[in-house]
Amino acid sequence: MSLTNRYGDFEITDPQALRALAHPVRLAALEHLQRHGPATATQLSPHVGATPSVVSWHLRHLASFGLVKDWDGATSKRERWWQAAARGFRFNLPDDPEGQAAARQLGGEIVARYAELPLRWLTDEEPRLDTRWRRVARTANTRIRVTAEELHEIEDAIEEVLARYVRRPESDAPAGARGVRILRYSMPEADDETGTADDEAGTADGRTEGSPR
Repeated sequence: MSLTNRYGDFEITDPQALRALAHPVRLAALEHLQRHGPATATQLSPHVGATPSVVSWHLRHLASFGLVKDWDGATSKRERWWQAAARGFRFNLPDDPEGQAAARQLGGEIVARYAELPLRWLTDEEPRLDTRWRRVARTANTRIRVTAEELHEIEDAIEEVLARYVRRPESDAPAGARGVRILRYSMPEADDETGTADDEAGTADGRTEGSPR
């Protein structure tokens, strides 16, 4: 597992790690640590819907795969503090059936977790924005016909543009900056007759990002 991508995301390659993260409590705990910084199991408990002891167990399980680790900045030794290993995570679609099943399981949890996010934004956040921000918000549903290689190029180009903002420290953001959530779904269509994606492939690498940022 490495941090060799533009975003500095934690890259998951182990099918067991994929399955470990494909759990709503673990996914919620990791997301909270990534977005809000170090915390204890007790502090995470109300945000992930589990008791502190259960949260602690899930955190230790995530730690066994390197997804979270001890935070050494705590001033108190009475409780164990945890931090995320990186600001985000990603995983590629493995070649073997077991790995693909694990990746699909985690992908399903991620989609389910964020499926209602646009509607919640529209009802809870958008009405509180001023006109300038409401005008630059975008919702798009664009269909294109491309090869797997071309789709990979598109995703790579988008990531290159976003990387400078993802990695920029919040303290370096200019005045007036605020958090913006950008959701991307690249969904190749299956061929109607064969049940496989056009051009005999899906995305070039099956990459999925799961970072809350």
